[in-house]
Amino acid sequence: MTMKKILLADDEMALRYLITETLAEEGYEITEAEDGGEAQKLLELEQYDLVILDYMMPEKTGVEVCEWLRAGCGPNRDLPVIILTAKALEKDKEKAKAAGVTRYIVKPFSPLQLIEVVKQLLAA
Repeated sequence: MTMKKILLADDEMALRYLITETLAEEGYEITEAEDGGEAQKLLELEQYDLVILDYMMPEKTGVEVCEWLRAGCGPNRDLPVIILTAKALEKDKEKAKAAGVTRYIVKPFSPLQLIEVVKQLLAA
């Protein structure tokens, strides 16, 4: 079985570290990006199985990255995309859904909750 590759983009280093450690322990290969611009570059270069994006990041928001991804024709176009966010408003959720986000997780969340969602999406 090949290792599933996940792209994680979040400008918060501590949270990125926590998520990377949590998912790596589950056997996933994690590539980290510090902002939306870096996430886009990585998505153009590599193929992933899943993308986890923070909503609010420098360069491009997670929603903008997702919009860009869905509009493109690259190999990552139809990947499941998880948005992590402190923005719990309905309008933000709607915006994310319109951009093609698969799952919307509101911070603070438990690492176990994230693992569950990742497993569900990769099994789908």
